[in-house]
Order: sequence, then C-alpha cells, then structure tokens
Amino acid sequence: MNVLSPNLNLMIKAGEKASKKLIRDFGEVENLQVSIKGPTDFVSNADLNAEKIIINELSKLKKNYSILSEEVGFIKNKDEKNIWIIDPIDGTTNFLHGIPHFAISIALQSDNEIISGLIIDPIKNEIFFAEKNNGSYLNNKRIRVSKKKDLNKCLFATNGKKFKDIDLASRKTGCAALDMAYVAAGRFDGYFQENLSLWDIAAGMILISEAGGNLNSIDLSKKEKIEILASSSSISEKMLEKLNKF
Repeated sequence: MNVLSPNLNLMIKAGEKASKKLIRDFGEVENLQVSIKGPTDFVSNADLNAEKIIINELSKLKKNYSILSEEVGFIKNKDEKNIWIIDPIDGTTNFLHGIPHFAISIALQSDNEIISGLIIDPIKNEIFFAEKNNGSYLNNKRIRVSKKKDLNKCLFATNGKKFKDIDLASRKTGCAALDMAYVAAGRFDGYFQENLSLWDIAAGMILISEAGGNLNSIDLSKKEKIEILASSSSISEKMLEKLNKF
C-alpha cells in the first residue's frame, strides 16, 4: 500500500473518533426502541455530535479549508478550493431503527475534483478509503470492482421510484455510502439511484473510480438531486442499456 497523505490520515483520525461515539450512541438507540418516547430526538443529536467531532478534528490541522456537511450546510473559509464534504451518519433511518448498517462519509474536494474519500462502517469495523492515483482500500487491503460479465449473475444496489421495476437483481440497503463502497470492493456489481446529495456520494465516487469502476459524469457544483450510475467496467454498457429503457 502506498503511503497515505497527511489529509487522508487526518480524515481517518476524525472518522475513527466519531465512530467510537456512534458505536456508543447506537447501543443507546437499541435500548430506546422499546421506550415510549422513541429514539428520534436522540438520533438527531447523535448525527450533530458526530458531525461536530469530525469538523473539530479536521479543523485542527486544516483551519482554512471550507466545509460542506449535511447538517450545518456550507461553511465558507479562506480556502474555497479545498472543501471537506461530510455525512456524519449516512443511513440515518437504519440507525434510527437499530439496524447496524450505516456509515460515516468524508471526502476532500480540491479544485472541483474529489481527491480523497473515506467511508467507515463503525459496527463492522470496516474502513474504506481511496486517494487519487493511489487505488482503493478496505482496512489496508487493496480492493477492486467485480469482474463479472454476465448481468444475470450480478447483484446491484439501488433505491427510489425511478428504478423500482428494473429487470436486474438488486437490493435496497438504505445506505448510499456503503452501497458505493461495496461496488468498489466487488460485493455489489453496480449501483444506480437518483435524488442523492453530494455528501452521500462524494467519498464513494473516488472509491469506485480508483477501484477500476465506471461512473456517470457528476457536476460537483450541484449539491442535491444527483443521479448515480456506477458499475464495474466489464458490465457498464450492459447495465446502462437496461437502465436507459426506463
């Protein structure tokens, strides 16, 4: 594995610190499921607290970088070319219902390009990360997209109304960040979804591209209502042919 950049090391440190808090909070959510009040307010606070931890850690060494985060929105700092893109809990509904499938997502955008990405699954202790021209990794082991060529043997991740009747084997996991990380790792063969936000997909974009996958063109100036079409290069054309019929 190549030596990690200072920025990616900083991202990992911030993500791991927030993960520890989320693991504790998730244990509390499971207890709150059976309470009369329910866990909704608690989860909102967990989201905000995780975001605060991540922003504080990143800002210790990169005070001038701007920030785009799901909860606080855009924070304009002196350096507008470098932007941290943060989703403190992707898969909030899963978290809310005590389902252990959610992730922290952090990406670094520099000069209108995603150059680093990190997706952490706190419960499964899986850390996916990638840097431009350095490949994609899961817990320090190199990962690559699937090599399958037969659509009938492929499994896709998706969600939303647009693709509900598509003739492809698919799963709806409720966590876009992990869906994309799983494509990068070859667990899913492709992923297609609409109405996503940039913080849902920024880290996953570089994970997939550095793992050898294909992505549709994404305008990074657009923060919401984004459509993702991603897969291994071996099935990209076949998948798009199926999707274009809708």
